[in-house]
Amino acid sequence: MRVIAGEFRSRRLKTLPGLETRPTPDRLRETLFNVLAPRLADTIFLDAYAGTGAVGIEALSRGARRAIFVEKNRAAVAVIRDNLAALGLDSRAEVYTGKAVAVLERAPADIVFLDPPYEKELEYEAALTALGASGSKLVIAQHASRFELKPEYGNLKRYRTLRQGDNSLSFFEL
Repeated sequence: MRVIAGEFRSRRLKTLPGLETRPTPDRLRETLFNVLAPRLADTIFLDAYAGTGAVGIEALSRGARRAIFVEKNRAAVAVIRDNLAALGLDSRAEVYTGKAVAVLERAPADIVFLDPPYEKELEYEAALTALGASGSKLVIAQHASRFELKPEYGNLKRYRTLRQGDNSLSFFEL
């Protein structure tokens, strides 16, 4: 896995062995950041269910001021910390170990990216409901294309869905 563009373009990232984490495919990550490009500069970006941290690191590479990473798998948290250290990004990042919903309620961010394990569909409901009450301006949820998210969660309203094969990105705004 590598950083696609920006300051750290083409730099390799550590990954977790095995199938426990599902990395966001490069092509989908590129699509996501092409959409976010005009809104990313100088933002606080929250990468929930972060896995290796590739999405949050991509945000930092492309101009986000800070990134917050949330992951409950301790091995994945170690990989995120290693990736941040290898790129010299420790001072621009916060890493939380634990359940995403608890952190989402107390870590304000301009842009939030959610990528729970696809089989844990109830995580989407809990996370989006918490964010709908928190005042986050922009929330993007990656999900299986076969799984439909609701059009609204509290104050968040879906305004766009992008599909690429088995993966989709749903965009929500206040």
